[in-house]
Amino acid sequence: MANVGRPPKFSSPEQLEQAVNDYFSDDTNYPFTITGVALWLGFVDRQSLYDYQERDEYSCIIKDLRTRVENGYERRLFENNPTGAIFALKNMGCKDKTETELTGKDGGPLQITGITVT
Repeated sequence: MANVGRPPKFSSPEQLEQAVNDYFSDDTNYPFTITGVALWLGFVDRQSLYDYQERDEYSCIIKDLRTRVENGYERRLFENNPTGAIFALKNMGCKDKTETELTGKDGGPLQITGITVT
């Protein structure tokens, strides 16, 4: 069966890696974003970028660029107004939740006895 669809934008992992490094070394791209790097690489949306991550030979490069963008958002958490960074991190899969675990005596199961409601 013949190949169907557009040819890949990058013919080799090295070509993609160089383009990614160029994006992060160009200060005019700061702050770095997922959509920013997707556009820089010539994609029409971020999903196209994620599709490259599914290809074994490109996977580590895309994971690295996503981690670099996420690191930028995490650093912004320490600034005066981190709301935008929090929003972006949640969209990248981070969770904002509290977990409470209840146990009984010595870590055993919680037992409820003698409840009286008046």
